[in-house]
Amino acid sequence: MSVSIRLARGGAKKRPYYRIVVANSRAPRDGNFIEKVGTYNPLVAKDSPERVKLDVEKIKEWLAKGAQPTDRVLRFLDAAGIVSRPARNNPKKGVPGQKARERAEEKAQKAAEAAEAAQAAAEAPAEAAAE
Repeated sequence: MSVSIRLARGGAKKRPYYRIVVANSRAPRDGNFIEKVGTYNPLVAKDSPERVKLDVEKIKEWLAKGAQPTDRVLRFLDAAGIVSRPARNNPKKGVPGQKARERAEEKAQKAAEAAEAAQAAAEAPAEAAAE
């Protein structure tokens, strides 16, 4: 059985509140879980100690048994100093998508055409004055 440490959503509509639970990875997000090991309240200020509460001993036990934390829970555990989270690198993150590149090319092409037209218009009166 694959076990994960993950968030289970609770709270009202537009007022999220999460339990940090140990659950079978195939169980539904808000379904059955094995054990509750903490809470997360995203509506509280980031510097508040009430935002993330963890039961460190239980988490360490489950990690020793092979439970895999999700990325968000791993961030919490890294902030608490329980586990170190490896740095990630996504070099394609800042690259614009296909349609954005097409729009940029069209814009550059139109700007070049406008510059050529302006240059041609500036040369035409100079030629007329020379005659």
